[in-house]
Amino acid sequence: MATALYDLTVPLFVRGLTALSGLLDKGAAFAAERGIDPATLTGAQLIADMKPLTAQVQFACDTAKGTVTRLGELEPVAMADTEQTFAELQARIARTIALLEAVPHEKIDGREDAAVVLKVPGGEIPFTGRSHVLTFALPNFYFHLTTAYALLRQAGVPVGKIDFLGGI
Repeated sequence: MATALYDLTVPLFVRGLTALSGLLDKGAAFAAERGIDPATLTGAQLIADMKPLTAQVQFACDTAKGTVTRLGELEPVAMADTEQTFAELQARIARTIALLEAVPHEKIDGREDAAVVLKVPGGEIPFTGRSHVLTFALPNFYFHLTTAYALLRQAGVPVGKIDFLGGI
C-alpha cells in the first residue's frame, strides 16, 4: 500500500515545527539564564549572506503552509514576516500548525500527479504533487529547520539531535 501524500506532508511539518518550537523555547531560556539580549539569538546568522534565525523560522513555516495550500488548491495564507522576538516566532509557528491541522486529508491525498506550480521571482517552477513534496518542499523545510538548529547550537544553546528530532 502506498503512503498517502497527506502523510508525507502534514504530520512531518507539524512534527518539525513542534520541534522548532522546542528549540526556540531552549533559546529563550538560554538567553534569560545568561543575561543575553534575545535579539542576539533571533538575529544570529551563520554567515553574512545567510538569513537570520527569524527568517529561518519564517521560511520553515512558509514552506509548510505553502505546500499544503498548493497541493490542496486552497487559498494562500499570507504572514507578514515581521517577527523579531521568540514570542512572535512561537506565535507564527502556532498559527502555521493550526492551519496545517485544519487541512482535510482529502484535499491532499490523490494529488500525487496533479500539476503544482511554484511561483518564484523570475518565473514559475512546474511540479507534480509528488515531485513538489519530495524534491522541493521536504528538502527546503528541513534545510530551514537544520539552519535554525545550527544557529542556536552555534550560539551555545544546549540543544542536541533529540531536540531537533522532536524528542522521539
